[in-house]
Amino acid sequence: METQPNQLQEVFVLSGVPEHTFVQPVEYPRLLVALRTAGRSIVVEGPSGIGKTTAVMKAISEAGLDEKIILLSGRKSDDVAFIKDLPNQLPLGTVLIDDFHRLSDGAKRSIADLMKTLADESAAHSKLVVLGITNAGQSLLAFGKDLANRIEVIPFEANPQFKIEQLLRQGEAALNVDINIVDEISKAAQGSFYIAQMLAYHTCLRSNIFEEQAERSTTAESYEAVKNHVMEALSRTFHDTAMAFARGSKLRREGRAPYLHLLYWVSLSNSWSINVHREADRHPQQRGSVSQVATKGFLQELVAASKDIQSVIHYDSTNATLVVQDPQFVFYIRNLSWSRFAQEIGYISIEFPSQYDFALSFAGSDRDIAEAIFNELSERELEVFYDKNEQHRILAEDVEEYLGPIYASDAALVICILGPDYPKRIWTKFESNQFKSRFSSGEVIPIVLNTAPVGVFDDAAKVGHYGWNRERDFGEQVQELAELLVGKCREIRARHANDAESGKGRCLARPPHTT
Repeated sequence: METQPNQLQEVFVLSGVPEHTFVQPVEYPRLLVALRTAGRSIVVEGPSGIGKTTAVMKAISEAGLDEKIILLSGRKSDDVAFIKDLPNQLPLGTVLIDDFHRLSDGAKRSIADLMKTLADESAAHSKLVVLGITNAGQSLLAFGKDLANRIEVIPFEANPQFKIEQLLRQGEAALNVDINIVDEISKAAQGSFYIAQMLAYHTCLRSNIFEEQAERSTTAESYEAVKNHVMEALSRTFHDTAMAFARGSKLRREGRAPYLHLLYWVSLSNSWSINVHREADRHPQQRGSVSQVATKGFLQELVAASKDIQSVIHYDSTNATLVVQDPQFVFYIRNLSWSRFAQEIGYISIEFPSQYDFALSFAGSDRDIAEAIFNELSERELEVFYDKNEQHRILAEDVEEYLGPIYASDAALVICILGPDYPKRIWTKFESNQFKSRFSSGEVIPIVLNTAPVGVFDDAAKVGHYGWNRERDFGEQVQELAELLVGKCREIRARHANDAESGKGRCLARPPHTT
């Protein structure tokens, strides 16, 4: 019987378990030994697309545990009900639970208890294998610290480049073809078997290589052409989802784009995941806006409200970890033109001329006004320096050295709340000395209270200011003032964006590939 040539879709596989291009990941031997250990349950954790599922299925077969295998997913409601009832289903054979991170705490606790039972009994009749994102094992151990020595937690990291190259060479052999951009593909994959498969598949497709060649052939594609071809296809699937996440629940055109920056930071991560609070601390210009959407639950609500977003992004609010789950989506966001993407969403700019949009200067007796302004501007995703929120950073610092630059230049605009006690306080005198030269350039916005003695702030009143009346409705004035402040911020941001476009400023570049 004549042997049929290998087909492209069977060699470079976009779904299912590859045969011709299977490469054992570095962690494979450890996985195999754990599978052969009676009663030893296993947690395999790590980013999607690096070969976890494929490796587990191959190892289960090699360990001889595939006679009775149950495949379950935390994404499927019917499977979730079955997962919760697993302790009542013994003996189980081999059970593989994918998307473990999507299970409720109750279901995770049930799995933790079952794993402990199987370990204590050294049960040979049941083998439990859990697959999840990075830190899946840690979340499981939270339900039983005594599990640590009873289960095997195997972290799958990004595969080394020589493993990616091995996959590509095996594919070339199966199709009798030389892929001319193997080096570019292996680097662009950044440790992901799936991305390597996808790029090789489309390279062959563009070269009209659909099956094993009778004579050795060579592709003649540029990596940029293949990448653009893939991006065009992925855009049809992921563009709207990426836009929905980056825009957030409500677009603030003049805001600091917290959701967009979160997505951008994930695109730069080799592990396809970030700790939101840690990233916020690393990026002071977005610290306030990002912390705002995380601590107030807005980020969690955004993900929970959209099935499209949930299909590619998972947010664990317990440890503030944001994870991309789909390797195709990872490739898409890594290769976006972020400045163009931000403009398409509607942001005025995603580069900022200063660390803060506003800095508040006030006497303690007018803190109620300062705090209300801070809360309102923060809700609008703007960065505001407010001393109450900075105490932990000021601690053990030279206060004058810390505060001086903020009022002198680090805030685009200074809001000074001029009440009756403002001239009497040491710190307000210090702060005003830092920003007084900025009055002439329109970078100081005075709020003059009607309770201040007549004539005290005549000089400040000569510039554009807001008159605050203690006898008027408080909330109404906060809203009114916030609109004025946002308008001023929008004007500055637009001017900066125009400078950037004309080459006078910087634009956010496409995230570089890291190795």
